[in-house]
Amino acid sequence: MQTTPPQTDHLILGIDPGTNVMGYAILKTHLRNSEVVAVDVVKMSRLPDQSAKLRKIYESTLELVETYHPDILAIEEPFYGKNPQSMLKLGRAQGVVIGACLHAGLAVFEYPPRKVKQAITGRGGASKEQVAAMLHQMYAFDDATACLDATDALGIAVCHHLQNRLGAPLSSRMRGGGWEAFIAQHQDRVVRK
Repeated sequence: MQTTPPQTDHLILGIDPGTNVMGYAILKTHLRNSEVVAVDVVKMSRLPDQSAKLRKIYESTLELVETYHPDILAIEEPFYGKNPQSMLKLGRAQGVVIGACLHAGLAVFEYPPRKVKQAITGRGGASKEQVAAMLHQMYAFDDATACLDATDALGIAVCHHLQNRLGAPLSSRMRGGGWEAFIAQHQDRVVRK
């Protein structure tokens, strides 16, 4: 039986979700190489309420997908904080982004903040500023994009690339992986009627 070689070229949409500022980045990858295509933010602080912000997040995510045609979403996992209201808002923003990307057919990967920081700086406890400084050393992108939400999004995309650039199929290393990946990896467990 012949198998299809893993896809080596990807456009990764990295998103740092938020209801006031959503950072995004597009990272073009080929095997071990990568380059930044876009890095910026969507600002929503002037919108009147959470519903308007969630709508803007959804529409902006679909616009990014339609503009750049990424095949992968890399997004930051929600982290546990002291303020339950903030966590709820962040979780909603993340859910809207994931829903839009799943609807558009992207593969979705989530990474905890510490894993992203570890992948970029070598230290899971690094500051956002340290991550941004390291990304500026790794890639040439516009210094005008100084917003940490934008560099956080780029860090998430780069983290995904670094985790998956060694040639193994993405489905064999995806966190969680979804049912398609599970079925592909465990054909012996699938019961056919």
